[in-house]
Amino acid sequence: MTTEKKANENAGNLENLEEFTELTVEVDPELVNICNDSGARTDEAKAIYMKSRTMIREIVGNSTPEDRFRQRCVIATGDLSVADIMRFTNDPIPAGVEAIKKGAPIFVDINMVKAGITKAGHKSEIICVLDEDPDARIANKYGITRTSAGFLAAREKLDGSIIAIGNAPSALIMVCKLIEKGVRPALIIGLPVGFVNAAESREMVRNLKIPIPSISCVGTRGGTPMAVACVNELVAIARESEE
Repeated sequence: MTTEKKANENAGNLENLEEFTELTVEVDPELVNICNDSGARTDEAKAIYMKSRTMIREIVGNSTPEDRFRQRCVIATGDLSVADIMRFTNDPIPAGVEAIKKGAPIFVDINMVKAGITKAGHKSEIICVLDEDPDARIANKYGITRTSAGFLAAREKLDGSIIAIGNAPSALIMVCKLIEKGVRPALIIGLPVGFVNAAESREMVRNLKIPIPSISCVGTRGGTPMAVACVNELVAIARESEE
């Protein structure tokens, strides 16, 4: 018997699971009771989330709705400085909350973003645009990225939607081109990360002639964790407004 197989069998034969289930944080019932994050399902998860949130509120601030998004993105990245690079254009928070309450679809650039968005607390369908051009027919025909092709394929479905991009600057540029041709999403969360066109694509969003609400940032940072954090905060605020 191989060492790996023996180890697997031993792990499967564990009888006393309690020795592995000691909580990693102190659970404060008051914090647990006020936790409104739909991704935190157990008392330990709620305690961890609220402990992080309470700490970051004191550092980032908690006086505006935008501060809530800054807090969440700081927690998602572990980087306090991201609070200073976020930009909110054309009242994106009310627009996003209203779209969530209506059950508007959420279009994302990659499956990692889709996986991170909470499935609880809202009725919005989460759609990865890679599935809109599943055989990469458009991408191969025109030699463009698969995420760009996905948004091009989904162009007739984007009106009134939330678009969340955390990886692909090319996809965000495509969205801007589609808006110039008449597409009207309810909100763009444009946070692609990288050194090629990331900063430029977000600048395009902020400078659109059509005032589309958007959440973005400046510089090369961004990424899936921030995009997911922003969508999940919209869900949390939408839930609060209906309670």
